[in-house]
Amino acid sequence: MNRERAAALGREPHGSSDDPDLLDFSANANPEVPDGVERVYRAAFETARTYPTEPPAAFRAAAADYVGCDPEQVVPTPGGLAAIRAAVALAVDDGDTALLPAPSFGEYAREVRLQGGEPAFVDAERVLDADPSSHALAVVCTPNNPTGTGYDREALLAFAARCREAGTVLLVDEAFLGFTERESLAGTDGVVVARALTKLFGLPGIRAGFAVATGDLGAALRGARRTWNLSAPALATGEYCLRQEEFVRETRQRVERERERMRAALGDRYDVSSSEAPFLLVDVGERDVDRVIERARDRGVAVRDARTFRGLDSHVRVAVRRPRENDRLLAALGVGDAEGAGDQNRGDGADV
Repeated sequence: MNRERAAALGREPHGSSDDPDLLDFSANANPEVPDGVERVYRAAFETARTYPTEPPAAFRAAAADYVGCDPEQVVPTPGGLAAIRAAVALAVDDGDTALLPAPSFGEYAREVRLQGGEPAFVDAERVLDADPSSHALAVVCTPNNPTGTGYDREALLAFAARCREAGTVLLVDEAFLGFTERESLAGTDGVVVARALTKLFGLPGIRAGFAVATGDLGAALRGARRTWNLSAPALATGEYCLRQEEFVRETRQRVERERERMRAALGDRYDVSSSEAPFLLVDVGERDVDRVIERARDRGVAVRDARTFRGLDSHVRVAVRRPRENDRLLAALGVGDAEGAGDQNRGDGADV
């Protein structure tokens, strides 16, 4: 990594709120965490007084079971972004180009530029139809952030095959795939899969995730991984969360139900994209985006300014939270019935 380049490259804007007095729909992490996770985290204190076991076999086994791959293919990382950085760093050199979806997660382009590469953007809706040849790296985010687009597994596998033929590394960011029933691409030759505990398990501050890759690519990722790169609490918490199948099932059901309810209500006033993710992309049309954001803020709700995503100029993104919280969002955006819209199938006990 070039020192001058890194010093000159600013942070990617994320458009989220850190105001603790607002109900936060700008971030898209699960508002729920698995029962017992705090106990596991606290119990890891004693093990944190010594270096974690290397390699962290229990975490790797849990991750492998979770995505359906061989434990040897799992490379633990401190969050999904660390897995993304590792893949980009191994694939991209000075002067290379990387095929990136847009609109999508802005950090892909930043990581490519840090390595001296140049992003080559393609419409996120048609990324699997793009030609990966001549690119050192191609990236797919599934479901895509911020559009919520999910990609068919067979189409992904076909694109992965074209990337292998072209000698292009394919990075598949599955940060939100756990909210769906879709199968991971983990273990597919020529593919690096990035996963994290951040979104599905509602633990962004734990900084636990992993990459999955096979063959020489997997060997390179394992070789590049820093020793003890996850803390003992992160490893223990991650292993525990990755085995909480009932929590995952209940989360998927709640998110799907609430997402469709919210989409129907918001669709009466705005143009709302279909989504397989725990968020919705909302086109406010000719309304002033700043005014929409400020109106929500005045009503105690933070929404994500989606204009920070490439190619979006009239959009906000809203997370899918608990039913009563979602009612507050709908009311803040001028739709729905804040008193009764979420009465059916609540079961969350969350008065806000």
